[in-house]
Amino acid sequence: MCTGRCSKCIGITLFPLAACAIVSNILLYFPNGRVLQLSEITDLVWFFHGILGAGILMLLSVVLSVMGFAGGAYCAVISSLGLIGGPLCNTGDGEYLYPFRNDTLEDNYLFNQTTWSICKEPENIVLWNIILFSILLAVGVIEAALCFIQVVNGLTGFMCGTCMRKRKTNISGM
Repeated sequence: MCTGRCSKCIGITLFPLAACAIVSNILLYFPNGRVLQLSEITDLVWFFHGILGAGILMLLSVVLSVMGFAGGAYCAVISSLGLIGGPLCNTGDGEYLYPFRNDTLEDNYLFNQTTWSICKEPENIVLWNIILFSILLAVGVIEAALCFIQVVNGLTGFMCGTCMRKRKTNISGM
């Protein structure tokens, strides 16, 4: 069995199993269809092992991949804005402001290192911001890409598997 078929079999099996676990755990609260007092229900039922463990948390794996993509994209967008806007710094008059916020592309501080001296405090804040926001931008883009690939791979594996070739069988020559 190739990995695509295995992935498809596992995916097709896990969703009904998760639904079965959730329903079974809920039914444990109602023995023989009766509503009992809380003190009359088995204590281990309250650990929600079927609802959370084998149910919702398993189903969340796809959702978490999507959320991972969203988190990576969010990190990339905010890091880009941080790079574009520049740091908050003291320009020498005791007031902290964003001296590079209204720069045009031609005047952008990222391409004109001589403007960095506008920021007096904290020392080296411009370089600090550029390096760290650049690292965060790269990490966010990589994470978003990997999570997106994981989502696409998981959905593709679930829906159709990765083995696309059809095997020819010879019924008479068995």
